[in-house]
Amino acid sequence: MTGPKPWLDSHDPETTGQLVEGKELRAGLARFMLNYQFAIEEIMTKINILKTEFEHLHDYSPIEHVSSRLKSPDSILDKARRREIPLTLAALSEHITDIAGVRIVCSFNADAYWIAQMISSQQDITVVTTKDYIANPKANGYKSLHLIVKVPIFLSESIQDMAVELQIRTVAMDFWASLEHKIYYKYDHAIPAAILAELQEAAEVASRLDSKMERIHDDVHGKLIRSTRS
Repeated sequence: MTGPKPWLDSHDPETTGQLVEGKELRAGLARFMLNYQFAIEEIMTKINILKTEFEHLHDYSPIEHVSSRLKSPDSILDKARRREIPLTLAALSEHITDIAGVRIVCSFNADAYWIAQMISSQQDITVVTTKDYIANPKANGYKSLHLIVKVPIFLSESIQDMAVELQIRTVAMDFWASLEHKIYYKYDHAIPAAILAELQEAAEVASRLDSKMERIHDDVHGKLIRSTRS
């Protein structure tokens, strides 16, 4: 019988790169996950401030709704084992960047870029990576902006820069992605080719709908000038 999986003691800075076993596992994991939850709350506060500002002070708001999720410990461990990532908190933080996630849903693709620019321009936000699946859709037709950003969380004895994945996509693409995700797990990641083809066609329909609705909006209201604070 094997012993408990090793883990990093996150409470002892002297053991940052060392593995420990036993009860340290739960204590280290609890603190680790809590820091990511704090990071989600920081990002959600920033986005909700923007959303409220636009709803009350401007004629148009690019943000339809916002949601967040925190990966479960089991999901994090499964991903680490699949990718052969060492089971230390330092390694997990470095190599798994989607532990904390925030999804922003907007009306139009142009809004996705606008929102990304507004968030990225905030002084305490650091953009680590940007994946533009709007300009370069995935093979299945999925379109979205994915950003990994770091935001500081202020703890009692330290300041930690925590990574959060931002997904910014349209209402139509959010509906498509939600359905695709359910089908993906229904077939245990092995979706039949015929259904994959239908999903890709549906993604193309959603993309055309996005473009048409944006054109209609511009015809009715005039083309929106999107800018950010300097």
